[in-house]
Amino acid sequence: MSDGTAVDRQFVGVDLHSRRSVICRIDAGGVELACRQIDNDAKTLVREVRRAGRGAPVAIEATWGWYWAVDALQGAGFEVHLAHPYGMTAMRKRKRVKTDAKDAYELANLLRLGSLPEAYIAPGGLRELRELVRHRQRLTQANTAVKAGIRAVLAKHNIHLPVSDLESGLGTALLDQVTLMPAYLHRLDSQRRQMLLLEAEIGATEVELDRRLKHHPDFRNLQKIKGIGPVLSAVLVAEIGDVHRFAGPDQLACWAGLTPRHYASDRTTRRGHISKEGSVLVRWAVVEAVQRQCEPSVRELRERIIARRGPGGRNIAKIAAAHRMLDIVYYTLRDGTSRVFTDTRDAA
Repeated sequence: MSDGTAVDRQFVGVDLHSRRSVICRIDAGGVELACRQIDNDAKTLVREVRRAGRGAPVAIEATWGWYWAVDALQGAGFEVHLAHPYGMTAMRKRKRVKTDAKDAYELANLLRLGSLPEAYIAPGGLRELRELVRHRQRLTQANTAVKAGIRAVLAKHNIHLPVSDLESGLGTALLDQVTLMPAYLHRLDSQRRQMLLLEAEIGATEVELDRRLKHHPDFRNLQKIKGIGPVLSAVLVAEIGDVHRFAGPDQLACWAGLTPRHYASDRTTRRGHISKEGSVLVRWAVVEAVQRQCEPSVRELRERIIARRGPGGRNIAKIAAAHRMLDIVYYTLRDGTSRVFTDTRDAA
């Protein structure tokens, strides 16, 4: 077993899959020492990785179901690094041959070279919050799809209800009055039951989120920002986590996918659309926030861009305003109070 010196230090790559995984160990020179496939089990995983020595550095890709493996390895005292799947996918596109053994070796070798594209390993409590926030988002998406299905069934009979909330008292009363042929009525009744069930599940999830976050200072501070309510605040707290891991608001905006793509070669420079590479929920939350009665500086920025670019610039104005809103979110999470922007930069 290694004594931890630089010469004989070993690096481990774990190519994780749903049922089985491949573990590759290499030395400080990049020479493969062992490569073994195991059935997924926490004790087996720890026992195999322990062959590299106590506290050995381990690289594991953030693939489906990685929580248990990372928790087991960290609990055993290993130095765990989580590889970002997007960065790994980009690298593997250039490979002619892809196997699990080669993927595991590549993870270990990139870790050895210090070139591993790393992702943030959120602590257990934060992962639980993310689970609730993401579950609520999926429930909401499913509920939206069911409501769209109800309106589609009614549209086939040229029925258009003058109500935006189908689950409201008025919406329920209007739906009760609808008369359709048996097959369509059966589908409508089924969709209405699904809608009520999903509404109840969304409500229960929001209650659980409120229970967990009601005493959280960041959760309360974010709601002091105009345009951000309990739901958006919960999303931002859960998805961003420790804001100090970002050097500044621009780094947070880049992580959220709100910064433009940048291409530069020789004397040619081109900036494209925003990357949309990062947290989808954080990007959605700030875009949603700027379409409400939001902070004056954010609203003024949006209106100024629309006035200059015309109606065609509404989307550009919305994204620029969302970027500004995320700046305010960053300083609120970092300092506990929002920073008021009085400059005239519009980033568009």
